[in-house]
Amino acid sequence: MTEVAPLVTSETVNVKKIDFSRDALAFVKTQAHDAGLSEVRESGYAAFESLPFPTRKTEEWKYTSLHALTQQDYNQAAQNFDLEDASDLYVIEDLDAYRLVFVNGVFVEELSDSISQAGIELTTFSQANDKQRDLIAEYIGNIAETRRNLFTALNNAAVEEGVLLHVSKNIQLEKPLQIVHIVSQQEQASTAFGRCLLVLESLAEATVIEQFVSTNESQNLLLNQTTEIKIGDGAKLNHYRLHTEDETSLHFGGVYVDLNRDSQFESYQVALGGKIKRFDVLVNHNQAGSHCEMKGVYLPKNDQHVDIHSYIEHISANCTTDETYRGIMADRSKAVFNGRIHIHPDAQKSYANLSNKNLLLSNKAQINSKPELEIYADDVRCAHGVTVAQLDDKACFYLQSRGISRPEAEIMLSFAFINELLESIPLEPLRKNLRPLLAQQFSSNQDLTQHILDEDSGVHSEEGAS
Repeated sequence: MTEVAPLVTSETVNVKKIDFSRDALAFVKTQAHDAGLSEVRESGYAAFESLPFPTRKTEEWKYTSLHALTQQDYNQAAQNFDLEDASDLYVIEDLDAYRLVFVNGVFVEELSDSISQAGIELTTFSQANDKQRDLIAEYIGNIAETRRNLFTALNNAAVEEGVLLHVSKNIQLEKPLQIVHIVSQQEQASTAFGRCLLVLESLAEATVIEQFVSTNESQNLLLNQTTEIKIGDGAKLNHYRLHTEDETSLHFGGVYVDLNRDSQFESYQVALGGKIKRFDVLVNHNQAGSHCEMKGVYLPKNDQHVDIHSYIEHISANCTTDETYRGIMADRSKAVFNGRIHIHPDAQKSYANLSNKNLLLSNKAQINSKPELEIYADDVRCAHGVTVAQLDDKACFYLQSRGISRPEAEIMLSFAFINELLESIPLEPLRKNLRPLLAQQFSSNQDLTQHILDEDSGVHSEEGAS
């Protein structure tokens, strides 16, 4: 008699659900650790254990599902890959910069540069001397905030390797510093950690590019990366953060900044989508006269997801913030933008402006935008606004009447929506390299993107959205 296989239903299939929080903490505790950073790791353990795993009922994670982390166990150490031709992933043409390269969280010395400039210290944590270790211990974990982000707490608990840039008083870094993080496909789902500490003494100045890339294949590695920045009195940092990993990537990152008297933080962020891509940025105006200017562009497509949360804390008086983000969502992609500006009681004479504009290229694309102003001082100038639009048919028709095809017209108008922010990037080689990269997000057909690749095409405004 022939046996009949039992009917398989959802009730009979037992899919093991991963307890991410339990397994993640056990994983980082088993890794080899440098005793010099034990204090920040212990505080990371405590913070991580105190935070619940985010659900849709968790306000900070309301629109970003972490369901994928419960279906596959990412709590294994990442393995490296063959470095042959790895430079093709991150080279920025015509950019003269110092470069540090990390592959799956591991420093690669043969692809990296050293700095001999007086007043500049650039080292990995593992190669730091005693004085540099004291500097790392002074700041590491003291700027990054963990109460709202489980993954920053986990990064503290796992911290061991990273990069330190220390710019002494009155010193200007001669060339930009390009910090590259490469991730690659793994035999099994894995996690890699990254850490960056930037310390600028008074009247110092530097330009830093944090670049996140991946190999051109489906990714099963989770990258958890945190950057802490201390900017001294009158110092200035130009900071770029470029997320261009594969659309299947998982990335949880954060930038945490302390500003002192008359210091400046200028930030430019570009984020393509991923399976889950969450980025937090916190800026503390600790002393009077500091200035923060942040500009960002996010471009998810297909089924990608991008989540950006910014927190600006005006703690002292006479500080200014100008924050502008623009997003273009295509296909079935989803984006989240939460911008919060908090004016404390002593922050009189504050100026803060937040603008978030979004363009939906599909009826199935989504954006959840939440601008927030929380003001406890009475002598301030603050404003915030958000818009969500689709392409203007009249603008498309106008371009078509000039002999431009409908698909090309849509691409030109879409690119114009973000081009103002792209053109504001002061680093010319980076600006030129981003243009074709972003053009590819709208179409792989070069004939359709030719107009926006031509810098003299006149695409310099957001006109075309309604």
